[in-house]
Amino acid sequence: MTTSQARSSRLVRNALHLGMGQVATTALTILLSAAIARTLGASDFGLLYIVTSITSFAYVFIDWGHAGYITREVARHPERTGELIGTAQAVRAGAAFAVCVPVVVITWLLGYDSRVMLYAVANILAWLPSFFVSAYSWVFRGHERMDYDAQLGIVLRLFSLIFTLICLAVGGRVLGLILISSASGCVALILARVLYRRLALPLRRVVWSTARELIQGGTPMLAHAVAVAVQPYLNANLLYKLAPAAVVGWYGVSWTIAGTLVAPSVILASAVYPLFSRAAGDCQHLQRVVRTTLRPLLLVATLGAVGTYLFADVAVALIYTEQRFGQAAENLRVFAPTLVLIYADMLFGSVLFAIGKAGRLAGVKFAAVVLTTGVGWVLIPVFQARYGNGGMGVLIAMGAGELLMVVASIVMVRETLDGRMLIDVARALVVAAATVVAIQSQPLSTPFVTIPLCILIFLALSFAVGLTDRKDVAALLEGLRWRAVTRSGDNLTGTSDAAANGPGTGTVQPVSPPVR
Repeated sequence: MTTSQARSSRLVRNALHLGMGQVATTALTILLSAAIARTLGASDFGLLYIVTSITSFAYVFIDWGHAGYITREVARHPERTGELIGTAQAVRAGAAFAVCVPVVVITWLLGYDSRVMLYAVANILAWLPSFFVSAYSWVFRGHERMDYDAQLGIVLRLFSLIFTLICLAVGGRVLGLILISSASGCVALILARVLYRRLALPLRRVVWSTARELIQGGTPMLAHAVAVAVQPYLNANLLYKLAPAAVVGWYGVSWTIAGTLVAPSVILASAVYPLFSRAAGDCQHLQRVVRTTLRPLLLVATLGAVGTYLFADVAVALIYTEQRFGQAAENLRVFAPTLVLIYADMLFGSVLFAIGKAGRLAGVKFAAVVLTTGVGWVLIPVFQARYGNGGMGVLIAMGAGELLMVVASIVMVRETLDGRMLIDVARALVVAAATVVAIQSQPLSTPFVTIPLCILIFLALSFAVGLTDRKDVAALLEGLRWRAVTRSGDNLTGTSDAAANGPGTGTVQPVSPPVR
């Protein structure tokens, strides 16, 4: 097998592990949410939602951008694994207690009652075991053991569901659900330590100089995480102020489906981030890795965009009913081109994180937030007046922000790009356009026929124009095989086979590359 094929197969294997984990955790999360909502009722469920939102935003600062930084450093310097994970957990514990004070002050200033303040603080502390687990996930991703990362996610969600059902069965309400969440985190933490020992990684230890390094190194990534976290809240609040409540509901439905469509880009970016980190010291090697990644990304992104445009109404009608949420399909059709931009943004964002340009990326993201908010402020009333659906204006504004991100990212990573990548992009656009025309011109109407036909036409055209070839298929088949990462089984204290092929040995609300 050539080096390029080996690289592709590792990418496929990592993406498959993350993808299977994502599918399982998504299913468990849906069951968990349904059980809580049906038992608590609207009022208490709303209270829990507010508390969870406060906690989620607080943990952006507790994370402090460590996800991307630690994964990158572990990928480059595996011998530092012990000090990085041990120090990160110590810093995270201290930050969790420290952030409780501003959370209480801010919730009081916003007019929330004492119950919300108490629950928010309790939730922050209850989440600590789960977020200790995330530090192990970063390490496993840095060593390209995405299978272990997936196992942790599934176990965490599974025991969250089990303990939640028990809590609800004995009459537990909001506070009980908050407190019981720490139990599932402890179970996952036990598994994380077992897996860590199985890999024979260095002992965990706290190094105070490393703590300073984590704070300094994570700051640029923190800025980007804050910018990413702000945009969804601004979009929802703009729409709430400028459009009727039903329009907000349509937008919520469409964005829920869109989040599922975006998930593969997060998976792919997470899978390749360690490879980018190792190759960051060699421009030509990084260029080869980026091109190897771009081809499958274009395939998935354009197929997803084509399916979104053609079958948005099918998805909405199947899950939410056309009578109540039919307008959400129009939102998804408008969103389809933006989906391709988001995939490109995720790829280039991972490259920028790997080469140490997270600070510049954060600056661009803040500019994109301003642009998206401004364009949305203008377009929401226009689309509301003309089409009765201001949510379309939000999604077009989002596309403008993503376009700015992609253009700026291309400028910042231009040394890793070449003309063949531009040809691949052109091929993908031709295949997407041809597939849309072919499906819309045929007389069949049932989705049970048109959806498989769409996929077959898209793949056939991809082979015809060279977007996909036999090497990609061979890499897929090789990636499906289970292989140990090193010759010594699970022992990763030495250099992995992925690292051996690159010169650089010696990324996501995920590693986490930029998340949406």
